[in-house]
Amino acid sequence: MQKVPFVTSYLTEHFGDDEFATLAGYRRRGGFEAAKKALTERSAEQVVELVKDAGLQGRGGAGFPTGMKWSFMPKGNDKPKYLVCNADESEPGSFKDRLLLERGPHQMIEGILIAAKATGAEKTFVYVRGEYAHPADVLERAIEECRAAGILGARCLGSDLAHDVIVTRGAGAYICGEETGLLESLEGKKGQPRKKPPFPAQYGAFGMPTTVNNVETFSHAPHIVRNGAAWFRGFGAEKSPGTTVFGVSGLVQRPGLYELPLGTRLDEIVFQHAGGPLPGRKVKGVIPGGMSMPILPVSQLDVPMANEFLRERKTMLGTGGVMVLDDSVCMVRVACVVTYFFRDESCGQCTQCREGTGWMNKIVQRIERGAGSKGDLDILLDVAAKMEGQTICAFADAAAWPVQGLLRHFREDFEAHVTHGKCPFPQSFEL
Repeated sequence: MQKVPFVTSYLTEHFGDDEFATLAGYRRRGGFEAAKKALTERSAEQVVELVKDAGLQGRGGAGFPTGMKWSFMPKGNDKPKYLVCNADESEPGSFKDRLLLERGPHQMIEGILIAAKATGAEKTFVYVRGEYAHPADVLERAIEECRAAGILGARCLGSDLAHDVIVTRGAGAYICGEETGLLESLEGKKGQPRKKPPFPAQYGAFGMPTTVNNVETFSHAPHIVRNGAAWFRGFGAEKSPGTTVFGVSGLVQRPGLYELPLGTRLDEIVFQHAGGPLPGRKVKGVIPGGMSMPILPVSQLDVPMANEFLRERKTMLGTGGVMVLDDSVCMVRVACVVTYFFRDESCGQCTQCREGTGWMNKIVQRIERGAGSKGDLDILLDVAAKMEGQTICAFADAAAWPVQGLLRHFREDFEAHVTHGKCPFPQSFEL
């Protein structure tokens, strides 16, 4: 199997060593020392405050402050409390969690134990994307190792904490990446997002208080406990500290995984780390955070990759899936792929999403085959605007944003289809 290039920092430092994926290899490199410190030397409140001070933001797409999320878990009631690890990595362009599960499963488990101390949770459900059969197998072996070693169980690492980790394999639906849709699927129901409130911290998995974080978020926790908040803030941007794992794909010379500080410029990622476009080509646009994030043209790639900067360009970090498109690509065809995907993956619960995704795909397909009009472009933007912010979850927003971005920066591609009555990019990919 061809090795995927990657740049490492503290999360992925040892990922080139197969032994790191075993319990013995992980412990030889200091594994579970941070969890033992958190479980035996610190109170739950101290762990929460440490993560708050570090400024760790969720790495699943929303960027919500992790310490604050942990603090929402109710105290003083007798209900069981749960953690849920969202490993349903189904955003097109994102593939970092696969690496983290395959190469560093114990690192994530250690982070889960730290979160369990902070929240008082007695069990964690790891919801793994259905297609991730091998990562799920690796994780299950790691959990069994931890149970046998007393790291998980009645007295985790010799402490008073009782905690276990259960792996659940998903059915492959994109909507199950949304935390409440995930919870419904976890319970054996159809994967449809819940109305909020109540939020998962009040009514989560099986009706119990629940905190949901993704694979990468948990994986940062051991490093924060081991090295401190100030150390963590030494990486990244002021408002977005730490590193993240960028998954670079598309038409570049070195697609791969690159762990870099948040705030690293997008053009540095594309041209320096990923090697720039293929020979004879020029970069046309880059999707910065997975397919649901609005695209940026090549003229705007000087932006630091952190939400406080990306929002100024009307896009977001998302999952850190950097997708590079060159000058051979027709952006109308990109819009066809995007709208088809979201039409197909909509759970159908909300009218604006169910109907809007279908209408966007119909309009874009009409433009692609040369039968569209300039009025269709305005209709497309109108449909997208009427979907945004009008549904139970953010799926409709995720479907509308990339279309808005493509029209904002590449309207000329759409207009050329109308003017010429056909696609003017014969070298673009086939639909």
